[in-house]
Amino acid sequence: MSLIRKKDKVLVMAGKDRGKQGEVVQVLPDAQRVLVAKINFVKRHSRSTQTQPGGIREKEASIHLSNVMLMCKKCNRPMRPKSDRLSDGTKVRICRKCGEMIAE
Repeated sequence: MSLIRKKDKVLVMAGKDRGKQGEVVQVLPDAQRVLVAKINFVKRHSRSTQTQPGGIREKEASIHLSNVMLMCKKCNRPMRPKSDRLSDGTKVRICRKCGEMIAE
């Protein structure tokens, strides 16, 4: 199970967009990849259809989970979260650096 979820803010650690931050748009758990907004653009050639002209389009490609780190909202640093259980049994993610709970 991934500790990175949709709408989390992440930092890209490797690749052509290293150092950039963005919001997770989609998590692909089977492929262990995430889609980050405005990061890792690739060009795709498309054939024209009845509704759209053909051409070269740019779109976001997915990034492997090992190449992104979750950003803590309180201390604003990249971190690997640890998971813990509250007294009522719900799972939460906790920042290892400042101890802040990350909203689900």
